[in-house]
Amino acid sequence: MTEQIKLDSLVPDQLCGKRLDQIAVAVFPGYSRSTLQSWIRVGDIKVDGKACKPKDKCFGGELLTLMTDVKNNERWEPEDISLDILFEDDAIAVINKPMGLVVHPAAGNYSGTLLNALLYRYPDIASVPRAGIVHRLDKDTSGLMVVAKTLVAHANLVGQLQERTVMREYEAVVTRTMITGGEVEAPIARHPATRLKMAVVESGKFALTRYRIIHRYRAYTHVRLQLKTGRTHQIRVHMAHIGYPVVGDPLYAGRLKLPKGATSELVDQLRRVGRQMLHARRLGLAHPVSGEYMEWESELPADFVALLELLDEDQRCYAEADALF
Repeated sequence: MTEQIKLDSLVPDQLCGKRLDQIAVAVFPGYSRSTLQSWIRVGDIKVDGKACKPKDKCFGGELLTLMTDVKNNERWEPEDISLDILFEDDAIAVINKPMGLVVHPAAGNYSGTLLNALLYRYPDIASVPRAGIVHRLDKDTSGLMVVAKTLVAHANLVGQLQERTVMREYEAVVTRTMITGGEVEAPIARHPATRLKMAVVESGKFALTRYRIIHRYRAYTHVRLQLKTGRTHQIRVHMAHIGYPVVGDPLYAGRLKLPKGATSELVDQLRRVGRQMLHARRLGLAHPVSGEYMEWESELPADFVALLELLDEDQRCYAEADALF
């Protein structure tokens, strides 16, 4: 099955003198540079109606037209998977992703993902790159995601993410008691020794996370975090980097260390934690069609609330015991 893509864009003046393939990446976001280069070479991308080479330069004001047929990846089959939709219209859908749901198919995991569910619920989304997925959450991170249902919405949302105007706010429980909020500006890249992990690496990509304290416990902290960039595992890497790893994080938190004198209920809960305690709580963006600013909030999931309640109880019991001495 094939889908036809039809897009056009004027070359902005600020890209004057750039190569055609570089300009195509900027005006047709959502497609890789190699894919755009291949379309330029076969004439599917034209400049003022004429075929050009990827290295040819533009000088602003030219009309770029993209018209091509793409074959859908047959591995990505629609699946009837329940989704918690907080908002949807013709352009976008805002989804409250549960813990445990993989966002995008990968090697050895081609079914049961959010992408499969989107293809079932919105068949026309097959013509949008990555079935409209413009940003991701880790499998065991819960919370809000926005999905583009059209090519126009996709290009707009990718642009907002690149310009860092999308508001993404998370809540987490981290190990140890923080003194104050702050920010972490530290570049992130693939871990040099362990390919499954990311790490703070001097040659990595710029990454900025801001955080503030919601509540201090005697051995943990409930924090609110805002992503200013969107690197893989960014919050998890940054919190571990400054010595406050996210509770339950299997990659970055290290061996579980139980606080002295913790209640038996808290100890049991901490030992049973099956994922990082990280939730995408709030999401805000400009609607890709109307331009209206919109914002959504997701309630904390049950396992997150249960941990907070046990931390409250542990704090109270510890204070009462301390008062006796």
